Amino acid sequence: MNIENYVAGRWIAGTGAGQPLVDPTTGAELARASTGGIDFAAALAHAREVGGPALRRLTYGGRAQMLRRIADCLAERRADYVGIARANSGNTDTDAAIDVDGAIGTVGFFARAGQKLGDARLIADGGLIRMGKDEAFQALHVMAPVRGAAIHINAFNFPAWGLWEKAAVSLLAGVPVVAKPATVTCWLAQRMVRDVIEAGILPDGALSILCGGAGDLLDHVAEGDVIAFTGSADTAARIRGHRRVVERSVRVNVEADSLNACILGPDIRPDAPEFDLFVREVAREMTVKAGQKCTAIRRVLVPASVADAAAEAIAARLARTPVGDPRNPEVRMGPLVGRDQLAAARDGLAALAAETGTVFDGAGSALVDADPDCGAFLFPTLLRANDPAAARAVHEVEVFGPVSTLMAYRDADDAFALARRGRGSLVASVFTADPGFMADAAIELADMHGRILLIDASVGKASTGHGIVMPMCLHGGPGRAGGGEELGGLRGLAFYHQRSALQGPAARLEAIAAGAARIDA
Repeated sequence: MNIENYVAGRWIAGTGAGQPLVDPTTGAELARASTGGIDFAAALAHAREVGGPALRRLTYGGRAQMLRRIADCLAERRADYVGIARANSGNTDTDAAIDVDGAIGTVGFFARAGQKLGDARLIADGGLIRMGKDEAFQALHVMAPVRGAAIHINAFNFPAWGLWEKAAVSLLAGVPVVAKPATVTCWLAQRMVRDVIEAGILPDGALSILCGGAGDLLDHVAEGDVIAFTGSADTAARIRGHRRVVERSVRVNVEADSLNACILGPDIRPDAPEFDLFVREVAREMTVKAGQKCTAIRRVLVPASVADAAAEAIAARLARTPVGDPRNPEVRMGPLVGRDQLAAARDGLAALAAETGTVFDGAGSALVDADPDCGAFLFPTLLRANDPAAARAVHEVEVFGPVSTLMAYRDADDAFALARRGRGSLVASVFTADPGFMADAAIELADMHGRILLIDASVGKASTGHGIVMPMCLHGGPGRAGGGEELGGLRGLAFYHQRSALQGPAARLEAIAAGAARIDA
């Protein structure tokens, strides 16, 4: 099968041999994808000149209705998408649900949220501002959709959700999307785009997809374009530093590497309900999607007094996790997405070896219905830092797989200091029954974390979890995590808008404000 690209209103097969897409369970080749011969300049021009004007002719409410139709279209084909996720990403049914249902749910959320913006084409940011003695002359800040293209470069781990969590917001804003999913798992993203295009939901040029290498795409960006990237810090640096991106002041949002921490409060003992919640959350985050989530728990911080008990309890849960072919309903964790990712994970483990010991690594366990010589399997691995404060690698090297490192801390200050050693993260979680420690964690960690999950027994069942990104909440983080922000309800629209200060007759500005939407995220 040849995975085609959709650009300039046409499905086009790339030239050349292309890159193989494989089943990471068996190693069998499923398809090939290539962007060889694609005219990237023409693709961007079509999005800007055809897709953009068509989207902007609709109101926010009209574009929200369009998102509702997209969500319904995707929901009708859910079973097909789960099958592709199982074959090309090695997902279990649970893994696929997080990706596919997360995508559909996010589009549906922004469809509902966008309806509140009504029949407006501008967003008012605040009210009128008096600038002098004469009240007749005032100012009003507004946000207008940018008139370029939104280039979305996504990671391999969430081909469905990664596509739609960006595209839903961009399309609601009225900005056409040129999506570039990671080639190794692009089949699912391409299939979803094909289904939406064939359903006739979107105007021409509103949504394009490139399945293969990025080629000279960035050489053709222009003022008004925006780039939203999810992936490694190294690639993010190349994008930000690209000559054309710099020359044209192209706005870039990055969601990158993150050594997320989960902290067990100093008040919690092994017989506390929060201890059980903590253990389950760590084990789940290590094994869901085979640990291939940007929000997964990489560092597990526990009081020194209960470190042995925590290590034993987490290891026991991991030992009860069957690993193998996700087609077998008994399997709870599948493979990594490919042999290259497996090699990278093994390299990461080697980098951590000097500073850690192994608590659990599945040694002696057998795969279920799978051959380790063919598939990209790595058993869940719990390490324990020998000296967390003196260590460096455990705070700098992210093993993108089912690997976490347990770290014993002395007191609350030590716990917060260790968490901050991640140099900026997407998320941290705190399990405690102490209101004081919970409040202190919010104060001490918020500046270096995009999201903080605070858990006691009262919300244990209601919690959406450490690693689940909800569309109404911010996704992103400072420092190492990329310094970006996505989602956050209607706050996410800001990236796709230009803020402008209107100055003029108060009566005229009041009329403009009355016809504009207002964001209550």
